Amino acid sequence: MEEKTRYTDEELAEFKALILEKMAVAKREYDALKLSLSNMDGNDVSDTSPTFKTLEEGANTMSKEEAGQLAQRQMKFIQHLQAALVRIENKTYGICRETGKLIPKERLRAVPHATLSLDAKQKGAK
Repeated sequence: MEEKTRYTDEELAEFKALILEKMAVAKREYDALKLSLSNMDGNDVSDTSPTFKTLEEGANTMSKEEAGQLAQRQMKFIQHLQAALVRIENKTYGICRETGKLIPKERLRAVPHATLSLDAKQKGAK
């Protein structure tokens, strides 16, 4: 039996649906993070008490930094998913960029933007 060199159009359509679903969730989370970043300077009654103001400002700065980092990670994830959609359109999705062999479906379902098989990824990590 000949080894497959690419996924069928039906399989690619299945992966595309999975990626679009993950992208919708990721975009909602990104938008929520951006919204929380823009609303962290809210001027409500709680910021009029000078007693805890210094501590609150430090915590607020730390929260902003964390939210900013999360937003950056989320945007990077969205970009990886978009790149995966391009590979689907080019019919190169699911092909390991190191070995040229198909990445197992189980891995692609878990990490739909993967470009390396598990073996290639582990070899690169050493």
